Amino acid sequence: LDHAPTKWPKTALYEGVVPRIRRSIIGKKEAEHHKTALAEIVTRMPCPTCHGTRLRPEVLTCLINQTNIAQVLQMDLVKVRHFLNGIQEPLVQDVIRELLRKIDSLIDIGLGYLSLDRPTETLSGGETQRIKIAKFLTSALVDMVYILDEPSVGLHPHDIELIKRAILRLKEKGNTILIVEHNPALIAIGDNIVEVGPGAGTTGGHITFTGTYQALLDSDTLTGKLLKQPLTFRQPRPATSTISLQHIHRHNLKDVSVAVPLGIETVISGVAGSGKSTLVSALRDQLTAPYIDLAQADIGANIRSTPATYLSILDPIRKVFADANHVASSWFSYNGRGACPRCKGKGVTITNMAFMDPVVQTCEQCHGRRYNDQALSYTYHDKNISDVLRMPITKAQNFFADVPAIAAPLRNMARVGLDYLTLGQPLTTLSGGEKQRLKLAVELNRTGTLYLLDEPTAGLHLQDVKKLIQLFDELVADGNSLIIVEHNLEVISQADWLIDMGPDAGIYGGQVRYTGTPENSMTVKQSRTGQAMKQYNQAPERQQNNRH
Repeated sequence: LDHAPTKWPKTALYEGVVPRIRRSIIGKKEAEHHKTALAEIVTRMPCPTCHGTRLRPEVLTCLINQTNIAQVLQMDLVKVRHFLNGIQEPLVQDVIRELLRKIDSLIDIGLGYLSLDRPTETLSGGETQRIKIAKFLTSALVDMVYILDEPSVGLHPHDIELIKRAILRLKEKGNTILIVEHNPALIAIGDNIVEVGPGAGTTGGHITFTGTYQALLDSDTLTGKLLKQPLTFRQPRPATSTISLQHIHRHNLKDVSVAVPLGIETVISGVAGSGKSTLVSALRDQLTAPYIDLAQADIGANIRSTPATYLSILDPIRKVFADANHVASSWFSYNGRGACPRCKGKGVTITNMAFMDPVVQTCEQCHGRRYNDQALSYTYHDKNISDVLRMPITKAQNFFADVPAIAAPLRNMARVGLDYLTLGQPLTTLSGGEKQRLKLAVELNRTGTLYLLDEPTAGLHLQDVKKLIQLFDELVADGNSLIIVEHNLEVISQADWLIDMGPDAGIYGGQVRYTGTPENSMTVKQSRTGQAMKQYNQAPERQQNNRH
């Protein structure tokens, strides 16, 4: 270089941009923190040397019964058990017995379809929780307290029976189990039941019942009353047309042909991993008209996104404050002029740690309110902008009742059962079911539309499920079609048409076991869903109501 600084070396080896990125970013543990940025420039593909097995060629030459370790890791757990039982070498029998004990624990809890090399990030929340339960079952630890948060989420009643047995075994080992749950089958096995209510959000927070399951049934609490109600079945509405799927071979679907009716509510059911989502994926490929896909409800949540931003009502709220105070609306944006100078409107400060998860702390300056003092000095009906964003939607409906641009979207939130959320709650704190219902709230008030939903009842109380069923009926009455992947028996019983997949998960599923009305499925022994509804209504606590 001409006139180069004297400190520069006279010669240097330039390694290149790609090698440097590989060495300094991709090859480091910190790469996880740069995942989003790297996704645009990095392509992932199976290693051409090991073909994705992760093992050296020398290792793959070691065989047991003509099988190498990579082939064993690719087997589902049922096949792994068969493989281990075929090893006769005396020296390893103690190891095999311990392996079989752990594998049997996973199979008994309904995870026999998983392979040992399945990446953990591809597991659903329900699968991850069941793996943990299976691990606890083989542990020698006793006198422990285990806390389970809705272990029934994403599970068919058949799978829940397996979970129920596992929980009881865990208790019999001398442990204490604390479960947060809405599912009737898991509530029924509780020795002591605590009901919190009576409502959600600010209308809840009280202990409304504590006692045994029988005492709960005898009480007049909301949960006690609903647990005694048997399933009822609707008079099926006529379909307006059908979509025909012919000879589908995809993932675990085995030459599946089925007609999916439109203009009504159709539920696709089956045990976890039986092929429901794959069937919906094949259905998407056949759709030519526009549709609303709530089954893949990625709403792009980040720390700045809230129900108010997603519903597009934050701008009208800012305008209301601006007009009332005769100032610019930018004062009421936490992304601009009104933002707290310390946290830049996030309400929290985030410290990225090199070798652990980021540390998130409430902002010391704004105390989580996101706004600076100037913005907070302006009020509307004696509330500042932070007060409004902390309001639950139930209260905000009354507060903005005379502002149609705000009131209408809030009414839709109540229709989908999300009126307990606050306007400024970060969307990153919402569950998958809540995000799906939020997306549904935005897409309401349409006609002649097909909605695809995936377990919209996840995390809902029995009463909230009834509200959602009422909303589904309104959507069909407005000329829409609903195709719902669902395990909740109440939703299934109120559908017009049922497609039941099975019989089991993975390669042991992928078949259509029943198509028809939900009520008729109870007479079909090969329909796990039909048999589950039959058993639900035959429970003693519902027999008395059946007679009435």
